[in-house]
This record gives sequence, structure tokens and C-alpha cells, in this order.
Amino acid sequence: MSIPRRQAIKIGAYIMKQRLAGRKKFPITLELEPLFACNLACVGCGKIQHPADTLKQRMPVEQALAAVDECGAPVVCLAGGEPLMHPQVEEIVAGLVKRKKFIYLCTNALLLPKKIDKLRPSPYLSLAVHIDGLEERHDASVAKQGVFAQAVDAIRDAQRRGFRVTTNTTFFNTDTPQTVMEVLDYLNNDLKVDGMMLSPAYAYEKAPGQDKFMGVEETRKLFREAFAGGRRDRWRINHSPLYLDFLEGKVDFPCTAWGIPSYSLFGWQKPCYLMGDGYASSYQELLETTDWESYGRGRDARCDNCMAHCGYEPTALSATMASLRESIRAAGSSAAPALLGGRRKHATVTVPRQESPAAATDAPRKIDA
Repeated sequence: MSIPRRQAIKIGAYIMKQRLAGRKKFPITLELEPLFACNLACVGCGKIQHPADTLKQRMPVEQALAAVDECGAPVVCLAGGEPLMHPQVEEIVAGLVKRKKFIYLCTNALLLPKKIDKLRPSPYLSLAVHIDGLEERHDASVAKQGVFAQAVDAIRDAQRRGFRVTTNTTFFNTDTPQTVMEVLDYLNNDLKVDGMMLSPAYAYEKAPGQDKFMGVEETRKLFREAFAGGRRDRWRINHSPLYLDFLEGKVDFPCTAWGIPSYSLFGWQKPCYLMGDGYASSYQELLETTDWESYGRGRDARCDNCMAHCGYEPTALSATMASLRESIRAAGSSAAPALLGGRRKHATVTVPRQESPAAATDAPRKIDA
């Protein structure tokens, strides 16, 4: 099971508590960015395109932990930029572990050999290493040779030291079903990482590689072919089955970006981790002042080709828990996330037609769950 049982139980209990309290919008994972600076310039990244004075800033530890306390999400993705460039990153991690938050420290791993002695293995900490393909492909994605080999060495060293290691892979229009299968096979079978997150790249307006991003139909075709024949079940993928169905075009549902809010040096980002239409001073202000109905496909052109997990995995989780059938299905999956949150009384879930492989391209069937 790619998500530890302890984490699944805690997230499920948290979601149940939110529902019993009648909350319709609540965070599941916090994207915490204590800096924007990075030691790489990846072709698909829009997070490092800030003025030099902004890139020099580092969020104080107390401010970072206060945002975590305010938000209350059980999971924290410690991102950036490159979080290992923060001079007090180990203090932030220690504070999160003390709060029993499940942490994904998102890193390119280049600084891991220098920083790893300051970190301690914990059931609450996962090192989430950025791997965008096998050696040639990954090094091209990060625009620097040798990075893949360094990342692999750092992963193996962390595993020897007892750390839980996961990976995060972004796919572009230069990928093929074969390259998807090759990198997932390598991470799963050769490196034996504990779990793999994956996502189609989002078309950041300031990213240098504007010709690398996929449209919705390209994304669906890529994952439908890569996952064909039940292949996806052989990998320890760190996503709900419904999100993977979504990537294949078998299901469709709206974005629920409030489920994975982003807090950075500028505050609580509107509306999501990927788009910056302003900032709120608190998570509650983010919820109350963001016009959520103005975002999503057919509403904002910037959303039209987005299929990133930061917007759609929360929806997939809610849809899973709204359906007994999907809950049972996910509970039997090696990628089963938190499934203990009960059922929603009034939810619309879009499910695929299952008659044949070609049905994945048909209009999805809607049912009430």
C-alpha cells in the first residue's frame, strides 16, 4: 500500500470530522512554500520567475508553522523553490513532525547529501524526490546534465538510512506511453520507492518551455495508453483510483482547489498553487473572498487544459467517499488513500462506461452517489 495505514486512518478521521461539522470546503493538504529560490531552472517551472529580491527571501520558521496551525490540514507538502535551500528547513520539518503532520518534503535531491544528517527518519516524513523521466529525459527537463544520477544516488542513500522515499513525476507532450511506463517501472521495480506521484504539467504563464504542455485530450490519450491492460495496478502510485481514471478520461469532475491550498511568502495564494490572482491573509479569508465559481474549465481559459492533482485529487477523494462501490474499489487498490470519511448525502459523481477500452473516449455517465 503506497500510503501508510497510519496516514490513511488519520486523514479519513479528519475528513469525517469536517463533514460532521458541516464544512463544505476544507483543506486536506497544505502546499507550504517557505521560499521561491531554486538551484535548478526546470523548463516547465513557473515558481522561480520572481525578482531577485524575492528569491532571496526565506520564510521564518514561526510563520511557516503558524500557517500550518491555522490551516489544520493533516498533510503538508513542503515545496518551493527548493526547500533544502532554506537554512532552517530541518526546524520546519521538526515542527511538523511534532504536530504529527504527514510531510512530503519535495526536493530535487541535489542538496540532500549535505542536509540529510540534519533530518531524522519518521513515520510522518516522506522525502518526495522530483524525477521527470529516465536519465536523458530528466536531465533535459531540469536543463542540467548529471542531475538524474545524483538524485538516484541520494534516493538510495536515504533508503539505506531508513527514510521513506517517494517520487513526483511531471509529464509533458514530449512523453509517450512508453516513456511513462519506463520511468514508472524503474522507480517501482529498480529504485523500489515507497510511492509515486504523477501529474501532467500545468502551463505556467512564465515557464520557459511553453511548447511542452499538453491539452486535455493529449493528456487523456497518454495515460489511457500507458495504463492500458491493467498496467497501472502494478505500480505503487500515490493517488486515488478515481484520479487515475480522471487522467485517462474515464471520469470527469470539477476542480476543488480549496482542498490543497498554497501558502507562500506572499500569503494564501488565490485560487490555487498554480495560479496567482492575489493573496489572502488567512485561510478563512481565502475561502471567503475567492470567487471559486469563476474558475475551472469553460470559466477561465487558464484552467482549460489543467488536470493537475492539486485541483482534482481532492475532488477524486470526495467522489470516492461518496460512493460505496468506489470506496470498496479503492480499499482494494495498492494506491488506496484515505477512505474512511463516510458518505456524502448529496454528491454528483461522474463514472466511466466500462464496456470496452473504446468507451474511455465516450461521454461519461453521471450518477448520484
